[in-house]
Amino acid sequence: QVQLVESGGGLVQPGGSLRLSCAASGFTFSIYTMAWYRQAPGKQRELVATITSGGSPNYVDSVKGRFTISRDNSKKTVYLQMNSLKPEDTAVYYCKGSQWQYEYWGQGTQVTVSS
Repeated sequence: QVQLVESGGGLVQPGGSLRLSCAASGFTFSIYTMAWYRQAPGKQRELVATITSGGSPNYVDSVKGRFTISRDNSKKTVYLQMNSLKPEDTAVYYCKGSQWQYEYWGQGTQVTVSS
């Protein structure tokens, strides 16, 4: 069966760093576009970053220059390196894989940025 399992979330102080990982199984990872979304309490889920099957990244303006998305096809894993974290980055972060009509989601991992 298809699985996407996130890890690496936690509590960090403003200005700190965190690296999220998403391990995939049950589908052909290498041909899927991967993405990270986040959802803060009382807000809509928003797209944070995407990376194509060829490794081309894109970011929402609010994280540009601070976050880096990457993938390792041999490990079937996508990463989100988060630097210079701000309180407004606090949210549940979700991993998604998509290819044509197929779309798979992870369970989410909590990131809290607070002093």
